[in-house]
Amino acid sequence: MNRIVLICSIGMSTTLLVSKMKASAKEKGINCTIKAISELELKKYENEVDVVLLGPQVKFMFKKLQNKFQEKCIPVDMINTVDYGTMNGEKVLKQALNLLQCKRNETKAII
Repeated sequence: MNRIVLICSIGMSTTLLVSKMKASAKEKGINCTIKAISELELKKYENEVDVVLLGPQVKFMFKKLQNKFQEKCIPVDMINTVDYGTMNGEKVLKQALNLLQCKRNETKAII
């Protein structure tokens, strides 16, 4: 099961986006968990995640989190500003799944 975490300042603004992502995943038959958390909650979930997406309001954390999760081979990316602003759950889900696919391809190449 794919575990997707969206991070924003206090975890509230991504709640609607998560709902739309879950609806899109259900419609497509994709088995995943999707959570919206605040930057302060990250430590609690850092071992329960396969991909991390950041909302525009926390883009200042991108490099730090990318470096932190790189050693665990967990992709970190920014949510596209337009997709975030329009709450396009389908596109953000696709972004997360594409990152997971790249991760799997890289892991296969290493083995």
